Amino acid sequence: MRAGRETVPYWVMKPLFTAKEYTRILELAWLGLWVTGDRPDDPETTPERYGDAAQKLFSLAAAHGCADLVKAGPDATLVASSKLSEGAARDKLDQFIDDSFWAELVQRLAERDLKSELGSTKLGDQFSEDETARLMEMEDNYWREFEQRGVDHVVLLRGGRG
Repeated sequence: MRAGRETVPYWVMKPLFTAKEYTRILELAWLGLWVTGDRPDDPETTPERYGDAAQKLFSLAAAHGCADLVKAGPDATLVASSKLSEGAARDKLDQFIDDSFWAELVQRLAERDLKSELGSTKLGDQFSEDETARLMEMEDNYWREFEQRGVDHVVLLRGGRG
């Protein structure tokens, strides 16, 4: 430390945010709440673990020039306004949901097919190096199919195994 200069410990500092930066923080809070099960029309769905922190962030919105991004919710708590929940953050959430759906579908179908290919003699859920390579090949085939045609060629056989 240089003579004559005093440093402030990081735990004493209060960070300053621009309206744009605080908007991004509110977007992150909204995304996090949504992913953990929060639904603005039902206060009972707010995850207890994150509710107080979200309220604190929402309550500081006006002081950071973001008052239009929050509103009073059904039980007098603050929730995201439609400007926050239908803007860029919603686009990111929709993309995440879409990506998650396809990734999960590809993974589950490929695992199902590999297990079917290996037969009932396969012990356990761990795959060997060769089996993992085959699984990746199957996943690649599903990715190509879904990227080209979506679910147009998916057929559900009720009561049977496809």
